[in-house]
Amino acid sequence: MGKKIHLLLIIMIFATSCAELSKIFDNNTGYTYTNHLTNENSPYLVQHAHNPVNWYPWDNAALKKANNDDKLIIISIGYSSCHWCHVMEEESFSDTIVANFMNENFVSIKVDREERPDIDDIYMTSCHLASGESCGWPLNAIALPDGRPIWAGTYYNQKDWLAILEYFIKTRKEQPEKIEEFAVKLTKGVKLEDKLEVIKSEVSFNLENVKNSFDAFDKSIDYKKGGRKSGMKFPMPNNWMFALEYFYMTGDQRARNIAELTMNKMANGGIYDHIGGGFSRYSTDIDWKVPHFEKMLYDNAQLVSLYTAGYQVSRDELYKEVVYETLDFIINEMSSDEGGFYSSYDADSEGEEGKYYTWTYNEIALALDNEQQFKVFRDYFSITRDGNWQNGKNILHVTQTKEALAKTYSTTPQKIAQIIDICKRKLRTTRAQRVKPGLDDKVLTSWNGLTLKAFSDAYRVFGEDRFKEAALKNARFLKKKVIEKNYRLTRNYKDGRSKINGFLDDYAFLIDGFISLYQATFDEKWLHEAKGLQEYTMKHFYDEPSGLFFYTSSEDAPLITRKKEISDNVMPSSNSVMAKNLERLGAYYFEEVFLDMSKNMMRVMANDVLESKQPYFYSNWLSHYMLLSQPPFEVAIVGANYESIKAQMDRVFLPNVLLLGGLNEGSLLLLEDKLVEGETIIYVCKDKMCKAPVITVQEAIGQMKN
Repeated sequence: MGKKIHLLLIIMIFATSCAELSKIFDNNTGYTYTNHLTNENSPYLVQHAHNPVNWYPWDNAALKKANNDDKLIIISIGYSSCHWCHVMEEESFSDTIVANFMNENFVSIKVDREERPDIDDIYMTSCHLASGESCGWPLNAIALPDGRPIWAGTYYNQKDWLAILEYFIKTRKEQPEKIEEFAVKLTKGVKLEDKLEVIKSEVSFNLENVKNSFDAFDKSIDYKKGGRKSGMKFPMPNNWMFALEYFYMTGDQRARNIAELTMNKMANGGIYDHIGGGFSRYSTDIDWKVPHFEKMLYDNAQLVSLYTAGYQVSRDELYKEVVYETLDFIINEMSSDEGGFYSSYDADSEGEEGKYYTWTYNEIALALDNEQQFKVFRDYFSITRDGNWQNGKNILHVTQTKEALAKTYSTTPQKIAQIIDICKRKLRTTRAQRVKPGLDDKVLTSWNGLTLKAFSDAYRVFGEDRFKEAALKNARFLKKKVIEKNYRLTRNYKDGRSKINGFLDDYAFLIDGFISLYQATFDEKWLHEAKGLQEYTMKHFYDEPSGLFFYTSSEDAPLITRKKEISDNVMPSSNSVMAKNLERLGAYYFEEVFLDMSKNMMRVMANDVLESKQPYFYSNWLSHYMLLSQPPFEVAIVGANYESIKAQMDRVFLPNVLLLGGLNEGSLLLLEDKLVEGETIIYVCKDKMCKAPVITVQEAIGQMKN
């Protein structure tokens, strides 16, 4: 099937004969063309609102028109910061000849993949099945009027795009049975893609089984450059968080080594913005040097949590610096006044990829007017006269240590660090005068949940009040704007509007964020919010036959299939996060139903996870499996000095510990009868059974080790 569809690209030789397009609408807006996207609040969709293509959003009107007119559907999917989406828009979707042909023969629908990942998943799966090759964005699919896909691909230049469209129009007219065959086979493939065998037998959770998976994971590692062996490098934070947790659980030094190697290479590479903080989405080379310059909230949130954990393990000041700079970037550049966090920044500014972030030799020399400072900065960040990238531009990346540079300049590493910091501030001032990349200022609930967790994690470890305040402001915003009284979530928020029902990742990541905020503050209302959201998902997302959760709510309009998200990728899968949430909430609330569901989800997934040849796509599941193999401790801290004791505990990497407590006993059953007048007591518990109370963190950690 895949080979047959792939051959379509070879036979696209048909010429085009398109008449000029007349105006779609003329509503005195000042634009020549206006389509159905003008009232959308997705920046990506609005970018296409004045294309000559008569775009529709994904809604009943578009689907009804396709059925009534018996036209094929073009489903074009992208996101605001997608470079090649902008290229295809300029080459094809802004061209009147292409638009005329699309308007005459198709109903064209634009989708923001960040708002509608459910639609994106179906047609991305179709792309993989149709081409047998890697697929990306823009994602362009062609479907029958009922939405069943017949083909999907990615970016095409104008000539090839027109040839593809003509081929399918011609084939549907002359060989409709062939088009139907494509639709039947692709739809069947999409429906089977995430089908799992439900395991009815008991599964024993054994840490030795994880060793086998880690050994397979270890073989995929680039031990010279960090990350996985590949031509491009993606951060994949959940891979390295699993490695740190595996090191903690087993003492296997390999796991710590690969996590720290990767974190070091990323933090020193061009993928990290050394001037403004934050990471780009991926590196186009094996050295982490040349990024695809778009910055995504979800990457930066997860990386903050990773580097925070890395600091707990190693006390490496580089990791602390990355956390502080990245969170300051989010606070200063990606935060709304209301408390929401924005989605992304484009790779391009002024029509050029990376222009905002790269420098010529002379630009740096002019900004750093002190010759000695310039030389140190030049050498540290590998700046050359001819540029270390293209067109004489330099990407800042670190290739030597401060210690080595200190020897060169007969000074101390501390002095080198001070000089670099001064230079960064000067370049930050200079860069502020440039035209910024475009900002996608929609607020996505799931990504905000990840960021809420990041600020909460960082506050726990570093004790910075501004991190806690950012977390609390965000949590209050989400509670007010995206959570309804019955705990139904909305996915997106912009300009006071939200029009999309929440998906499973919105619930999973926000529940995780609220649990993290509870552990940072011991304010039980955030834990209660998490429990309310969890109970809502059990009513509207849970699939009892499989024991897993659907990605879409039972209240959503149906697509061609109702899928489940199970593989961990650049973000952990919503099902693996939900399994962890159930385990933690079950422990906090003594909810056996939650605990049983969590274990059952792992039982269903165990065979796929443990036998996978690609365990890096199950890293969060493996993390959960470890916790079920070695159930977590519940550590209660109760009394007047709880904040100081908790702060000491938070500085230690303890991935198998759930913290709870406060000034008094609160409402959680595990805290009942734990308060001792005039004392601050620590209780180390497991499975509701507590060891003898102690008063120091060292004693508590000792009890956990024994």
